[in-house]
Amino acid sequence: MAGRLIYLDHAATTPVDPRVVEAMKPYWSDKFGNPSSVYQKGREASVVLGRAREQVSGVFGCLPAEIIFAGSGTESDNQAIIGTALANQSRGKHIITSAIEHHAVLHACEFLESQGFEVTYLPVTKAGIVKLEELEKSISQDTILVSIMYANNEIGTIQPVKEIAELVKKKNPKTYFHTDACQAAGYCDLAVDSLGVDLMTINGSKIYGPKGVGVLFVKKGVIINSFVHGGGQENGRRAGTENVPGIIGLATALELVQKEKEKESKRLIKLRDRLIEGLLKMDKVFLNGDPARRLPNNVNVTILDIEGESMLLHLDKEGIAASSGSACTSGSLDPSHVILALGQPYEVAHGSLRFTLGRANTEEDIDFVLKVLPGIVRELRQMSPVRIDPSKLK
Repeated sequence: MAGRLIYLDHAATTPVDPRVVEAMKPYWSDKFGNPSSVYQKGREASVVLGRAREQVSGVFGCLPAEIIFAGSGTESDNQAIIGTALANQSRGKHIITSAIEHHAVLHACEFLESQGFEVTYLPVTKAGIVKLEELEKSISQDTILVSIMYANNEIGTIQPVKEIAELVKKKNPKTYFHTDACQAAGYCDLAVDSLGVDLMTINGSKIYGPKGVGVLFVKKGVIINSFVHGGGQENGRRAGTENVPGIIGLATALELVQKEKEKESKRLIKLRDRLIEGLLKMDKVFLNGDPARRLPNNVNVTILDIEGESMLLHLDKEGIAASSGSACTSGSLDPSHVILALGQPYEVAHGSLRFTLGRANTEEDIDFVLKVLPGIVRELRQMSPVRIDPSKLK
């Protein structure tokens, strides 16, 4: 293995910012109180918990009471979808989502289907944009929830969230709109009024904050069931002693990434485009996702005639960490459901490769990837029995 690690999988997780670590430190052992306790240690924890809630609500432009702290982005997505569906099923049992959502959304929807709900999975364009005409046709009086992610975790495509929200409310004002903004939180506007969302999910591990902590914004007036039962925490909407250090870490990380997003996005776009340009010079390689409406740090390509997992192992030997899709399904041998939804066949979807850049990455990192990857591709293609004609792809 190479002497240093070139980490290019920030969509999977990010290292915790040292400033975030410092903010969290006192609440592990010195200020360890339970926010629900009435004595001094508990009151002290309750005050900092309230301060963190105000920090998050300040970024979102919402009321502190509209913030629920949870154990992860996955949990937040599940509460947004299952909690809203169960609480509003008297109005209808129809839910709309897209074919390229994170599995935290898709599997929650599949669970609801087993409970008698109807779910519409919207198709997307070749660039991964939800087809708005299909959305408009799908919304009915029975539609209680639409859930479309802000930015895709695999291909980086950014959805027209404001336009989607306007369409949903125009077609059925009683339909709630949720967006999973976990990947977007470090790079996109999160002002909920401007976006027009009723519910929004983010988590800590994608924004240089700690793992195991998430946020669900629930607009005042939205009817939603508690998802975790057992106590009255989070105004009775999420039971369990709050993870005070994690919540402080998330709130601090969110403020930092939002404050620095413009400068960092410009830097990352240069690196991203440098990598894309170099990769597309290789034979039988094409970009997945929208070339313009994409996250500043996301590069997802398909390299024909090669299996993605083999490329990852060879890159790892060179000290390069990348991904072939979502980290949550990295143990699966199935091809990416996102790439398949773009209209690519099974054998093509197996050749996808995702690089997601972050704060520590430099031009030297990009140049090293472009130096070693062509040789890896040549070696693997020599061993591969697959030969795909690019002209026959959609």
